[in-house]
Amino acid sequence: MKTNKLLSIVLLTALFTGACKQNPIEPVAPEPPVVETPSKGDADFSKFVALGDSYVAGAQGGTLFDASQASSLPKILADQFATVGGGVFNQPDVAHPNGLNFIIFGGSAGTVSRGRYILFDADGDVDPDGAGCATSRSAAPVSAGSPAAAAVCPSSSTTPAIPAPYNTNQTLTELLTFTGDRSALNNFGVPGTRVYHTLTPIYGNPPGGPTGGSPWFFRFNSAPGTSTMISDASTKGHKFFMLTLGIQDILSYAGAGAAGNPNPPADPTMIGGADMTPQLVFDGAYDANLGALLTDPTAKGVVTTIPDFTTLPLFFTVTYNNIEFKSSNCNDAALIGGLNSVFGSFNSTLDLILAGGVGPVPPGLTAEDIAKRKVVFAYGKNPILINDETLIDLGPQLGAASPIFAQFGKLRPATAADMILLNAGSILGVCAAAPGPGNPVQAPPTGWPAPLPWLYGLGAPLKDQYVILPSEKLEIQTRTDAFNAHIKAAAATFPGRVAVADVDAAYKKLLVDKIYSADGVTLTPSFAPPGGMFSEDGVHPNSRGYAFTANVIIDAINTTFNAKIPKANLANYSGTAFPVKGQ
Repeated sequence: MKTNKLLSIVLLTALFTGACKQNPIEPVAPEPPVVETPSKGDADFSKFVALGDSYVAGAQGGTLFDASQASSLPKILADQFATVGGGVFNQPDVAHPNGLNFIIFGGSAGTVSRGRYILFDADGDVDPDGAGCATSRSAAPVSAGSPAAAAVCPSSSTTPAIPAPYNTNQTLTELLTFTGDRSALNNFGVPGTRVYHTLTPIYGNPPGGPTGGSPWFFRFNSAPGTSTMISDASTKGHKFFMLTLGIQDILSYAGAGAAGNPNPPADPTMIGGADMTPQLVFDGAYDANLGALLTDPTAKGVVTTIPDFTTLPLFFTVTYNNIEFKSSNCNDAALIGGLNSVFGSFNSTLDLILAGGVGPVPPGLTAEDIAKRKVVFAYGKNPILINDETLIDLGPQLGAASPIFAQFGKLRPATAADMILLNAGSILGVCAAAPGPGNPVQAPPTGWPAPLPWLYGLGAPLKDQYVILPSEKLEIQTRTDAFNAHIKAAAATFPGRVAVADVDAAYKKLLVDKIYSADGVTLTPSFAPPGGMFSEDGVHPNSRGYAFTANVIIDAINTTFNAKIPKANLANYSGTAFPVKGQ
């Protein structure tokens, strides 16, 4: 039957019984729980504003929707602040149950209208091929509003449409129609926001065109083309604030498989791309945001650190050895044999190149380099084939030996040190020459054996956009650490006025501990129900995950301002829902 690849944790309880005779145990009344009287301490929460990115906006499953905004990070904080004199907290509600997916919208396939991601089990309880083979699909994130889809080579299984109530999505026109009171807003969180976006009026322009801005800011901007996120947020007479920026300054690069520019020009007006924000730009823009929020000498606030991207399921859910051959009754024997025939010749050609049998040996080429490139497939789990841009390009030599190998110049099997992005899961094992939504079509090389399918990860190596190499991982973490160091240093320049909530440390601890328990519920660092704290996009927390994060922030506030704000009860917030089954 179908294998469900979602992560699970089994909790085992061991019971021990004493072998010796015991004296009767006198019942003792339990100590009553210690309930502290809430106190605001040295801060004033009567007027609270939040400025930042998608974490502040309350994104889940790739977008904003009614339920996600109701459990946004600052909304949960505001609910707790209410116990110590906090006031009303207004948000720019999108007023749609499924929203407009900002990961898909405006992608390479053009403007696509889809909604939030949900876990979708397209096959339900049915094994579509009757043999428990590769065509049996596991539950995976699929966007609301997705129609039925035809079978994608080599699978013969069609995909049904997403059922109600996930069969609708918001349109851009609906998103841009905001009828709320812009002057009364407290939440200035905008998905996709980098640290410098808050400072430029361009970001609030209508979407589209060379100077187009963010539709998620334009919709509630007080004066498009004139006002900025920071001007709107910092002029509301706040007494307390939350500043969460920097995630997108890293994620734009990491989420694209580090395929962009890690050091783009230091232009603070740039709208962004698949790159990382330069340190100089980050430092200056962050200081400007923090300073503006502290213009009122009586105002205080909290800032948050940037989570290490390796703690987010987007980067570790798909394992490096995700190619699985099950048994000969699934016709895998022919596929393994065909692949090993092709790559057996490839391996021999690599040895020939090292021996100087195909022209001069490229400078720096070693036996270790050759060994890491060799490919052998077997039953069980196999490494995914990737392109490693750090390798010496052997394309000319390989192509001279056989045209089949010309595009394998930097090919190698992935290792545990590589990180495969979650979106690679949708194309692994799919015919590389078959076009599909978001699929980078790769034509088979000249001479590829016609009966042998040309599949992503098996013959066609994954493109750079799906893989984080060890060198890229270090590069991203180094920049993240530098950004976090600046956040802490900037806060330290305002002693007694700015608390630092180390969300980065909290997420790292959860990843190491693998489980966190409180309020009768457990959390795990995944998006797998029932305990996963992340939503289906693998980046943003779910409602319960936001409550966990809010409690990290509350701890920092209580410590810095001598307050006693009660923590959010995790049991009051929902986790990621179990997969919806196809009909």
